[in-house]
Amino acid sequence: MKKTFYITTAIDYVNASPHIGHAFEKVLADALARWHRLQNEKVFFLTGTDENAQKNAQAAKTAGIPTQKFVDKNSKIFEELCKKLSISNDFFIRTTSKEHVNKSKELFLEAYKNKDIYKGKYEGLYCEGCEAYKTERDLVDGKCPEHNTAPKWISEEAYFFRLSKYKSQIIKFNQDYIIPNKRKNEILSRLKDEELKDLCVSRTNLDWGIDSPIDEKFKIYVWFDALINYISGAKGNWPADVHVIGKGINWFHSVIWPAMLISTKQKLPKKLLVHGYLNLKGQKISKSLGNTINPVELAEKYGIDSVRYSLLKCSVFDDSDYSEEILIERHNNELANKLGNLISRVSTLAEKYGLEKSEDKSLDIKPTLKKLESFFENYETDKALSEIFAFVDKTNEYIQNKKPWVTYDKKVLYDLVKAIKDFTILLSPFLPETSEKIAKTFNFKLSLSELNKPLTIKPIKKSEILFKKI
Repeated sequence: MKKTFYITTAIDYVNASPHIGHAFEKVLADALARWHRLQNEKVFFLTGTDENAQKNAQAAKTAGIPTQKFVDKNSKIFEELCKKLSISNDFFIRTTSKEHVNKSKELFLEAYKNKDIYKGKYEGLYCEGCEAYKTERDLVDGKCPEHNTAPKWISEEAYFFRLSKYKSQIIKFNQDYIIPNKRKNEILSRLKDEELKDLCVSRTNLDWGIDSPIDEKFKIYVWFDALINYISGAKGNWPADVHVIGKGINWFHSVIWPAMLISTKQKLPKKLLVHGYLNLKGQKISKSLGNTINPVELAEKYGIDSVRYSLLKCSVFDDSDYSEEILIERHNNELANKLGNLISRVSTLAEKYGLEKSEDKSLDIKPTLKKLESFFENYETDKALSEIFAFVDKTNEYIQNKKPWVTYDKKVLYDLVKAIKDFTILLSPFLPETSEKIAKTFNFKLSLSELNKPLTIKPIKKSEILFKKI
């Protein structure tokens, strides 16, 4: 039986168009999903949109259109982003879908029946940007650091989830759940230092959201319903092997989500990969801060794989600076100069002089594969990509040293084409479109079973220019 691998991204609010931060998370998860498919595993990859939030209703009101029509329209833009960036998701979940609404009500009711949801009164701070309740400790200069706005004071009758009841179980669970360690330690430190308060899981006086199954005057708090997408969209694949999320929503996924699952007697996910943010001049890129970069425009302007590469070179665990200038620099110096130029030179020479079988082991891919397996096991996709390009550099050094344009040595050309085959197979989770083109040029399949195998010698035609200099 095939090994299975279920991976998710966070679901995105549809109150505005997607920005480059959304693209970063999606290509990161996609590279992981494609790597596991390359291992011949049965992969299920879920992404989607969070549509029951009040910020969506507010944005629809500002736009002067019904909320459902607004979320229908904007959800399509996020689906289009996935297509534009060759994201290989198996399902796109929308939280206004009937299956999600029903599953949210079912689990809410289950928690209520287990006496984990009770009625009380909520008084406290609420950030509309985060759609989350805040403490004074969460604020910087009285403002939410994520959105740079002061939260509102709310006082209302509400239903609460007994989050405090599961504190010891959550602490134990998080010991081996959160990646990297610094994000794990942040959560564990907060859990140990602070009183864990019960969570308000309802909102009143709202006309948008999922109706509470226990009291028709209330809607289910959006984060309670949003997290359930990982089950409602799983198509029988739950539990998740890894949730891929940004650091700003770590608490929801490492504290609230496991408590909900324990309460409703669901299986727990295996890993939580918490990535850093992309920054523009040191400031987090976000819709609410108004400093966004449109990833669809970038893909149309520079090509899908140039955008994917420029993002996947960013640090997984730490914040990274990102800009159009950084994309251009990576495109020109690494994709065009190193990869594109190598493919052009070798295909031109192979077309002209042909290949002859060689037993030379100078360009053995095995050490690179071993390192890649370790990097992927630790979710270090940025290091894996750099390792592949170290092998591209080695291949470029080989052609410079052997000078087949002078010697016309067919065995050297064989070694070069074999090296290209091997590193392209490993590169395919990162640059799927480019890898397909290279495989077609040099007559091989993008399969791990082909790695390090002798070449089938066939005529080769000169490659198109893969990356034109910008």
